[in-house]
Amino acid sequence: MKAWVGLGANLGDARAALAAACAALDGLPGTRLVRRSSLWRSAPVDAAGPDFHNAVAELDTTLAPAGLLAALHAIEAAHGRERPYRNAPRTLDLDLLFYGDEVIDTASLVVPHPRAHLRAFVLRPLLELEPGFEHPRLGPLVRWSAAAADQAIERLD
Repeated sequence: MKAWVGLGANLGDARAALAAACAALDGLPGTRLVRRSSLWRSAPVDAAGPDFHNAVAELDTTLAPAGLLAALHAIEAAHGRERPYRNAPRTLDLDLLFYGDEVIDTASLVVPHPRAHLRAFVLRPLLELEPGFEHPRLGPLVRWSAAAADQAIERLD
């Protein structure tokens, strides 16, 4: 199954954390990192703290959605991720954005990510990789770019 993961970090060496996270994603059982977007720097949204480094990764995986989410949380924990409060600064943040065209809404997992279409740090890197990306509920994501146009973001590489 094709899955899309958002990567972010704004504590410590964010570039190194994202590189290590990509290697960890590629090492998950039944999973292959297909490609990663450029790195982007973005200001925190609905939070305080240093700017984030962000990217989006495309995966091919045989892991079920819940198993993939658990693996993402384990990678975050291995990188010192703490959750003292909502939107706290973080050493690594991995979000399961999309899992094929599946729509999942459970207590522990919501896919597509409920705010993916409203965040420049998701839209810009995802549309860089897949300009015609189709959200399973909302259609072409490019239509949502204007909603995030006021969010500060800059491509780093």
